[in-house]
Amino acid sequence: MGVGGAQASTTALGDAKFTTLLVNEHHDRIHVQLNRPHVRNAIDQIMINELHAICAVLETNPKTLILSGSAGIFASGADIQQLRERRRDDALAGINSTLFSRIAKLPMPVIAALDGYALGGGAELAYAADFRIGTPAVKIGNPETGLGILAAAGASWRLKELIGEPVAKEILLAGRILNADEALGVHLITEIHEPDVLIDAANALTDRIGKQDPLATRITKSVFAAPAESHPMIDQLAQAVLFESEAKFDRMQKFLDRKKK
Repeated sequence: MGVGGAQASTTALGDAKFTTLLVNEHHDRIHVQLNRPHVRNAIDQIMINELHAICAVLETNPKTLILSGSAGIFASGADIQQLRERRRDDALAGINSTLFSRIAKLPMPVIAALDGYALGGGAELAYAADFRIGTPAVKIGNPETGLGILAAAGASWRLKELIGEPVAKEILLAGRILNADEALGVHLITEIHEPDVLIDAANALTDRIGKQDPLATRITKSVFAAPAESHPMIDQLAQAVLFESEAKFDRMQKFLDRKKK
């Protein structure tokens, strides 16, 4: 599948080895596939650790991150075998929520390309992304209360922000699982593609992101995530930084030159 005009590169990850992820790195993007198909890509501690390693790279070498699953499934949730053994101190450590917050705060945008099940922790990982696109087979939701726990890795607050309180409560309190059309209808996903072109679509979105000024994109993402009480001051400070950037002068001059033709 195509990767726009990107050229393969291993400058950031080098020879890093992963056991739960398949990683394809390019100069402007990293595509990470969750790869535990024998357990429907359930998120275990090793996968958590390996995704932290990906974040560490992207925090120092910002690139767009594409997250996808394998074998027709994004992620069926947290690994129940491990989850069953976790106790109070594990919950307080925020094992999943710490990672998902880190992913949400990455400098450049994150795209979740969803196919099949995105449930529980898998859904919460998708909620942490900036964009979610999917296939007609998507099933997304949070069945945690049926297991005697709550969706504590972001769904209890991110989902309301993403789709509004009524549908969020149906998912969180009544176990509703959305199919692809329903998820598109509430804008939880924004595009539906057939499985064989899903990653092409994610790369096309990455290409559109890549046409923007990288610094302006990074700063806009940070300002967008800032608390309401910090506006408009943070907007003005961020704009002050961008007003001094060479990219601003170059891009605006090119725009003016095109207008003259």
